[in-house]
Amino acid sequence: MSNNIDVLLVGTGYMGKEYNKVLKSQGVSYCVVGRSEENCEKFEKETETKAIRGGIEEYLKIASVLPEYAIVAVSGINLASVTLLLLNAGVKNILVEKPGATYLNEIKMVCDAAEKMKAKVYVGYNRRFYASTEKALEIIKMDKGVTSFHFEFTEWGHRIRTLNKPKEILDTWLYANSSHVCDLAFFLGGFPREMSCYSGGEVDWHESGSIYTGAGVSEKGALFSYCANWAAPGRWSVEVMTSQHRLYFKPLEKLSIQDLGSVKVDELEIDDRLDRLYKPGLYKEVECFLNQTNTDQKVTIQDQYEHFKLYQKIECGSFE
Repeated sequence: MSNNIDVLLVGTGYMGKEYNKVLKSQGVSYCVVGRSEENCEKFEKETETKAIRGGIEEYLKIASVLPEYAIVAVSGINLASVTLLLLNAGVKNILVEKPGATYLNEIKMVCDAAEKMKAKVYVGYNRRFYASTEKALEIIKMDKGVTSFHFEFTEWGHRIRTLNKPKEILDTWLYANSSHVCDLAFFLGGFPREMSCYSGGEVDWHESGSIYTGAGVSEKGALFSYCANWAAPGRWSVEVMTSQHRLYFKPLEKLSIQDLGSVKVDELEIDDRLDRLYKPGLYKEVECFLNQTNTDQKVTIQDQYEHFKLYQKIECGSFE
């Protein structure tokens, strides 16, 4: 990792602290911008890193030279607005936390601004960079592709209803949180070419739906299915089938394997040292962003615009 790269980190909350830890370890030059005095003070105490107060708007007014790269790790409802401010200020390389925005029209606004400014904007889906994911990709390549896959994005509603989250985030929880699982599954097996979706039920924190199921065919020719029930027990998981193996991500940070002709399931040993030292996947995600490598592993804002349309179909249970 080059230490000649300048990075602007916007956000001093939980994810800001996680990104700070990675940036510090990678030896790059960076500065941190936060909004409130309280959050900045807490950030400084926990990270021993100086944070500039006043928010990104005030910072842009006084900054004489902007860093080449920026990471946006603010609250979900502010992701798009902060990214737009940075784009309009002339920042050319931006990594914004998932899902990049709250609504599809916001994603479109960021896409348009990035195209106008000839900038690159990526959305932070760190699970694509797990050690378990990278090991699975090796096996999938060796087995000559995925033949089918299944994923579950059940959320723990009994916990979510107690979180101090804005209504806009709770109402769009599938995009804000569950899309982590959807993105990983489709990254491994291919995004849908055809998909039939069904949804129903409701919970007190998400009245538009709580039970989801569907199936389809991916662009890579793999058949897939998914399910979720936010009013029942369950957990996130992904299963990927090849001609020779069944791969289990349950939890997503681990990888287990079943060989053809066997009922035995074994957990694979993987080199997950970085995933144990830092928030899983984040170190390699930031590394790829700053070094502009592994293009196919990153989610562009243009990709996310198309993916949001898929998530809308899953959310609404639309049939095609």
